[in-house]
Amino acid sequence: MKIRKTLVAAMAAVTALALVSCGTQADRASYNLSREADNFNVPRRVVMINTITDKPLMEIVGYLSIKSDNADGQLEITVKNEDGSFKKHFIGLSPTITYTLEDLAGTDISPYRYQINYLPEAIIPIELVDASDSPAWEGDGR
Repeated sequence: MKIRKTLVAAMAAVTALALVSCGTQADRASYNLSREADNFNVPRRVVMINTITDKPLMEIVGYLSIKSDNADGQLEITVKNEDGSFKKHFIGLSPTITYTLEDLAGTDISPYRYQINYLPEAIIPIELVDASDSPAWEGDGR
């Protein structure tokens, strides 16, 4: 009986997880496009526009990642240069300035693919040692 309850609970958990993780193909494609762009794989163009004069103020074109920092009222744009170096630009936003972000080339992504990437730098290696295998083990011999 206990095994049956455990099996039912496990099936309910899997079903709940499947329902929560469901999204539309558009959601998955949007996520994948954003990830590719943030990994500097998609050329993009950002244009800052003065909404009073309707004139462009600034344009950045290249492989870039953009983050809107609403708390500070600014855009944070990181650009990857041809030599592999990076530059970061901070652009202040005001009520009279807006921006457009354009994907210049598009990318071939899948609306179905899901991938988790672990960065090796973010994982702290640890070593587990069984104390009984240690030469310093002073057990009672049992």
